[in-house]
Formats: sequence, structure tokens, C-alpha cells
Amino acid sequence: MSVMRQAGKQRIDRGQALRLPPHPDHCDHIEGVVALASRLRASDPKPLIAADLFSGAGGMSLGLEEAGMRVVFGADFDADALETHAHHFAGMSVGWDLGDPDRVAEVGRILRAANIDVLAGGPPCQPFSKAGRSGMRYLVQHGLREPHDKRRDLWESYLEIVRLAKPRAVIMENVPDMALDREMFILRTIVRRLEDWGYSVQERVVDTYRYGVPQFRQRLILVAFAEGLDFEWPEESSKKVTLGNAIRDLPPVGAKEGWLSDETRQIWRKYGGPKTEFQREMRSGVPAGQADRIYDHVTRRVRDDDAAAFEYLDTKTKYSELPDELKRYRDDIFDDKYKRLDADSLSRTITAHIAKDGYWYIHPEQNRTLTIREAARIQTFPDRFRFAGPPTAAFKQIGNAVPPRLACAIGEAVSQVLDHGAAGFAVQTSATRSALAAWGRTSPTVSPWLRSGSRWLVVLGDALLGDESPTAVEALWPIVGSWVSPESFVADAARAHEVGTWLQKDAVVGALIEAAAAVSADDASLDDEHLELLLSRKMLRRSAAELAMIADPEGEEPVIANTAALRVAGRFFQGTERWLKNRNSDGRIAVARLIGFDEESRQAQIALVELGARVCTPKAPTCDVCPLSQWCKYAQR
Repeated sequence: MSVMRQAGKQRIDRGQALRLPPHPDHCDHIEGVVALASRLRASDPKPLIAADLFSGAGGMSLGLEEAGMRVVFGADFDADALETHAHHFAGMSVGWDLGDPDRVAEVGRILRAANIDVLAGGPPCQPFSKAGRSGMRYLVQHGLREPHDKRRDLWESYLEIVRLAKPRAVIMENVPDMALDREMFILRTIVRRLEDWGYSVQERVVDTYRYGVPQFRQRLILVAFAEGLDFEWPEESSKKVTLGNAIRDLPPVGAKEGWLSDETRQIWRKYGGPKTEFQREMRSGVPAGQADRIYDHVTRRVRDDDAAAFEYLDTKTKYSELPDELKRYRDDIFDDKYKRLDADSLSRTITAHIAKDGYWYIHPEQNRTLTIREAARIQTFPDRFRFAGPPTAAFKQIGNAVPPRLACAIGEAVSQVLDHGAAGFAVQTSATRSALAAWGRTSPTVSPWLRSGSRWLVVLGDALLGDESPTAVEALWPIVGSWVSPESFVADAARAHEVGTWLQKDAVVGALIEAAAAVSADDASLDDEHLELLLSRKMLRRSAAELAMIADPEGEEPVIANTAALRVAGRFFQGTERWLKNRNSDGRIAVARLIGFDEESRQAQIALVELGARVCTPKAPTCDVCPLSQWCKYAQR
């Protein structure tokens, strides 16, 4: 192993910056990109041409290239990440502000001139203010486009570049939170716009470990194809790559060594060779003359008191369980300040936070935090891949990256469609939304209170008539439907109790009168807070509260993935109701794909819930009356 030189404390802690030269085929003008794309298309085999926006160091770019594509354009605002990208990939790597309309137009012009096949990217998606949602929704629903300006969120810039460049396929990667937002406003907006431009769209929250990434990490992936082509998601693997499998071949690192002080960060450690399939893959492409070397296998110097605390930790120890003399932080706030990773399991998610604090990532067997190379391995960057800038910049680039193994799996599936065609055409959300909404307006199966547009009548109708026969509903709804407000219900309490007696629900009527009186006393409408209060007092079923929120939403209607809606979505997309792993992500995405984002979406979602409750039942679905049967995999089966 090369000598580890000690410098001053400041230099050891900060580390040295690695500078990387541009790729031999790097260019800085549109003519160069167009010429490069033309040369690649003339080669054999002819690769798909791709661009990567918000590229970071190039995790997505690397995965797409490993899938057989060639990336000719990258853009990111981080200077070190841009230098990394420019070193590893041909074409242009630009540090332009994609919030600037002029730059957005220029990127669109370049990519259109290069006739790119695939546009990939992970635009930051900040929460959209509720004040601006109504205007945005109006533009989307009426097929209008707001003039691009510097204030727009970067996901809108990404969509504008899609519109200008017209790629054959779009890949978008983001955090799962986009699917967890109550209304899923941004995600539904993106899908609607892409579909309006002729793309078929599919989205899914994926566990990256199912594609060979040795960590717990979820990402939202959206794939869209021009011409309405269908898409088959890449097959997942049940076999996990453990942390030990990923990094145990790397040589030990002393806790007190700290960052290497070499001026070019080119010091290497002696490497004994890979032992597992994953490790051999990580060594792929390493030059023959460097087969016995490992670069970037460096981490922070560990303080003596931290080293003592690390010695005490096993994989299950919490920071709060350390002896008081070993604690430097409040254990009521930092319960998991220190985390020793488990070599026999997956790593915790590698995030950009590792650049500032490595205590969440303590080596499973050594009393130190992870090295740059170990973090890169966990993200599935091969050992030949270097990161420009100081060590903290390298960690940040790694934490922000798309795992290349995930990008490769998605890239291969996209290439399969573009190179060989699809099995068929995807069902557009507009078709399922319209079919559901039309059924909801006309079918006698749909409960009349759900067409009222009144929260109060939804609550009242469900509580009194939700489990009654159609004959009883037909006879009693004119009476129940006349109580159009909590005040009118309280005023007609005697008659309400009489109806309750007929239905053997006098206790239910009493609870409803109490609730109506409370709402009336507040001199307010039946808002979400009132609904939650009724739920907590067991005066209301969760399903009724959800339907009330949809029927008359406060702002955008929420996407409700209850059991009935999930049953329909599961059968529709996969032929079984058991495929949805997580109702809060996969389930809500599937429901959103059926109801879309339009004036009809509210009515479509109500119809979807009723469809699952009354037609697409668990044991005896009546597919012949279902408005979705012509596309449904369960019905076709």
C-alpha cells in the first residue's frame, strides 16, 4: 500500500480535490452533438441516443450506457458533478440553469437537432403551492401551456424540454414522496401533459434492491413512450445483494488515517481481487495495469471518543443506549445518531447527507465510517468510476445519484420496446377516466348520495342507507336526501328517529344528530377536521369519510386507495388484486392512472370506489356490466 502522509489537521479533514479531464469526445456546441449523434447512428450496432437532464455525476447516464444506449448530452448545476459527467461521457455536459427559459429553449433545440431517442432526468419536484394549483389545473385540463418563465418549477422545465425535443421515450426518476402527496398533484399533472402530447405513461415506486442494489432505497420511476406503446417493467429479483457481498473485498482502513493528503487524490490502496459476482462486476472496466489497485477508498478521520463509541455498537444498538460518557449529543433528539451497518443485510439508504455526517454509515466490522469507494459500491458505481472535487463533493454526488444498476434495468426494458416494438398499446388514462365517469353518471348501481356533491349527504346516505337493499334506498332516499344540511337534519330530528326505527338504526341516528348539532354550533361546513372528529368518535366509517372528501374536496380531491378501489386497480392492471405491495404508493399510483386529472376525475374516482364495492366484488365480480372490462386483464383472462 502506498504511504499515507500526514499533513495539518485542516488538510486531513478537508481532503484534496480530484480534477478530471473531459471525455475525448467532449464538445461544447450544438454542431458537435449533432455530428456525434450521426456518427453513433452510423455505427454497428446502432445505439439509441440519449440525454440526461439534472444528471448529477451520471448514475442514470452510466446505467443507460450499460444498457446499450449512448448519452450525448448532460446538464446539471453542480460544478463538481458536471466535471464528473463530462469526464465519463461524450458530447456536451452543461452547467446551465434550467429555470432560465432561454436555456430551456436552447436545450430543446439541441436535443431536437440531435434527434435523441430517450430523454432521462430527475428534476427536483418541490411541493406546489395550493394557491397556484387551480390555475395550473385549468391550464392542464384545457390543453393550454403557460409561457415558460424563470419562476416555474424545474419539473415544468423538464416537461417543456420533452415538448420541444420530442424524444421517442421519456424516463423520469424522483423520490417516492411524489406518490405520497395527498392529491398527487405534480405527478398527475405530469402524466396528463405527457398523455396530451401522445405519450403512453406508466409509473411505479421501485425497491432498488430488487434490481441488485445493496441498500434499502425506493425511487419513483416514470416511463413514457410516443405513439402509445405499452411497456413491460423489468423483471425483479428476489435475491438480495448484501452489504458484505458488496464491500468485503475492500482492504481495511484505519480509523485515524483520515482523508488522503495527496494533491491530486490519486493515492491508491493495494487490492487483492474480487470474490463474488457483484464484486467482479464492480471491477469491470478497470484498466489491466490497475487490477491490484483501489482508488477513493478513504474516509474521515475518526475522533478518539467516537472510536470508543463505535467499539460499543453492534448492528442493533441505538445511540440512546450508549453509556452516557460516550455520548456527545442529546439522545432524546438523536436516538439514531450512530448506526452500525449490518454486513448480512442491505445498507441503509445512501443519501447526500453522507457528505456532512457519516455516523449513519458506520462500517459493519471496522470502527469508522464508510469510504467514498464503499458508498459508490453500495450505489453500484463500478470501481473505474471516479468523482471530481474534494471527498465531500464525491460523497454528495454518490448520495444524489440514481443507482446505475437500476438505470440499466430500466434502460434495457425501454430499449426492448424501441428496438423491437411493444406487445400492444397502453390504455390511455383519458379512456378509463371517461368510462368510469360515464358509468358513475348513469348506472343505478351508484348510490344517489354520491352524485349529490354534498359532504353531508354522503355521510348521511352512507350511514343510513349504505348497507340497505336497492328497494329500501329507492323508497327512503327522497326523505334522507331532503336533509340537505346538518341544520335541517337537527330541525327534523323526530322524523329522522322515525326513519332510524324503520331501519333499526336509531342509535346511528342519535349519533348523527349529535354530530350535526356540533357542526351547526361551529357555524361551519363539514370540513376535513369535522370528518376526522366523527371518525375518532366512531360515528362514521372511514370509507364514508373518504367518499365525502372526494365528493366535495377542500381544494384538489385526494387520491383515495381504499380496499374497493385497489381491488379494481389490481385486477385491471395485473389480473389479480394481490399485486400491490404498498397501497400508499403503488396503490395510489394505480388508482391515479385510472381516474386521471380532469374535471371528470372526481366523478371517476367515486365511480371507481362504487365499482369495487358493488360490481368488482371479491368473490363474484360481474364483469359484463363493468365499464373497464374491455381493457381489464382480469376480465380478459
